[in-house]
Amino acid sequence: MLFAVILRNRPGQAELGALYRDQHIEWLDEHKDAVRVAGSLRETFDATPVGGLWVVEAPSKEAVSALVVTDPYFICGLRQSHEVLHWRKAFPSRQVAV
Repeated sequence: MLFAVILRNRPGQAELGALYRDQHIEWLDEHKDAVRVAGSLRETFDATPVGGLWVVEAPSKEAVSALVVTDPYFICGLRQSHEVLHWRKAFPSRQVAV
């Protein structure tokens, strides 16, 4: 199943995000079979990230939440919250490179 994960960062923690960025990116690469698409969410293009958006393939919402808490950004305390929603692709046959 596919899930959309909306992640919120703790306000005022940009330095923490910068400190753990490399570990976070490495973690995303290690979990690329599950985390199909990942990226930061920002108020404007060059602004400090306020969170992230992932598309995750997993057997259940519980499996997604169990994965999220192993992300270095979650472990270091940058993430304030996360929401896991079922996501259904509108055009299943379309392959998209983002």
